Amino acid sequence: MSKTEQAPYQVVESHGTIELRDYPNLVVAETEVTGERKQAIQTGFRAIAGYIFGGNLSSEKIAMTAPVLQGTVGDRWKVRFVMPGGKNLTNLPKPADASVSLMELPAARFAVIRFSGTAGEESLTKNTEQLLDFIRSRQLRSIGSPVYAFYNPPWTLPFLRRNEVMVQVAP
Repeated sequence: MSKTEQAPYQVVESHGTIELRDYPNLVVAETEVTGERKQAIQTGFRAIAGYIFGGNLSSEKIAMTAPVLQGTVGDRWKVRFVMPGGKNLTNLPKPADASVSLMELPAARFAVIRFSGTAGEESLTKNTEQLLDFIRSRQLRSIGSPVYAFYNPPWTLPFLRRNEVMVQVAP
């Protein structure tokens, strides 16, 4: 099992591979990227990895966490890393790369579906549709567009990978 810190959450309900989760306020580093999804996550990951590996005004290294998050805003992709516990907007170093910003996300509830394998377009679409069907069947109100969560490095064997599709829902 990986020793990488993961974003904290509380499971409210569990239905097979789908969970309703409550997340606390989270501090994230994010960047916005244009282009197709696969290229956007690679470009975004490199920018934020540069920040946590010392590409900041203090040259401070920040521990890697999981998952890497990717979602859309209009025609752009937002790629985010959740900052480790104990880090906040006052004690994090300022990014050296102007395309990387720090922000605090408010506490929120998400419907989440978990799956393994490679997170290609087909599996993301299939799992997103399954999650949206669940949300509709439970008469939940979704807020915003789906967010993809990737927990493993690219060299992880596909059957050991953890991927998720997350949709914020009204509590």
